[in-house]
Amino acid sequence: MEKTTLVLRRFRVVFNAVRTHFQQVESQAGLGGAQIWALSVVRDRPGIGVSGLAAAMDIHQSTASNLVRAMLKRQLIQAVKGLTDRRSIELSILPAGLEVLGRVSGPFEGVLPTALAQLPPQTLDRLEQDLRALIAVLHADGTVEQTPLAHL
Repeated sequence: MEKTTLVLRRFRVVFNAVRTHFQQVESQAGLGGAQIWALSVVRDRPGIGVSGLAAAMDIHQSTASNLVRAMLKRQLIQAVKGLTDRRSIELSILPAGLEVLGRVSGPFEGVLPTALAQLPPQTLDRLEQDLRALIAVLHADGTVEQTPLAHL
């Protein structure tokens, strides 16, 4: 079998694993994968702000703002003005948010980040270099780098 075909098959397996995980999360919780991940970050870091959430998830701040807005609307989190800086907000999870997280099995951040974290550093270095080369050949739009996989 041709190498191109083998590599394409490997990508299909990875994409299917990611898609399947997000479908399971959505059916378990009624929320998308990015919202579940954001909710877990707010739970684990009470008082985090929108910029802290964006940094923790490695997403654009406007994306984090949209996630926060959706979670506030569903009353899964609350936002209060910061005590020291009244322009900032501090996020915390509400009981409804804890209940949603309790319905989800598997890693909140998704299967791909969890799997990547288990790889040795030299494998990650090689993978990053190879993917950079593939992206260059594709002339792909690099602006999606900070878009959660669940939103792609």
